[in-house]
Amino acid sequence: MRCLDSIRIALHDARVRTTVTLDPDVERLVKDAVRKTGKSFKEVLNRAVRTGLIGQTLAPGGKPFRVRARRLGLRSGIDPGALNRLADDHEVEEFVGKRNARR
Repeated sequence: MRCLDSIRIALHDARVRTTVTLDPDVERLVKDAVRKTGKSFKEVLNRAVRTGLIGQTLAPGGKPFRVRARRLGLRSGIDPGALNRLADDHEVEEFVGKRNARR
């Protein structure tokens, strides 16, 4: 006997509608930008909010983070370009050991 099951997966991609109260001067700025750009009120407002929030990622007057390089102080004979070689070799040995144990 065959059985037919129906699994319904619904995706909710509805756009969120939010009421925002703008100050009169902000409303005027958005409407001016709508006239100048020919874009919709929604597009202008979203771009302005996005630009404003992205611009706040750095604290006002904050300096960008800089990495100060320094010598590792490795003993002679240690190749800094091959520091992961031992870990890689160990990982390969572990993999081969597990694979052989399954047989």
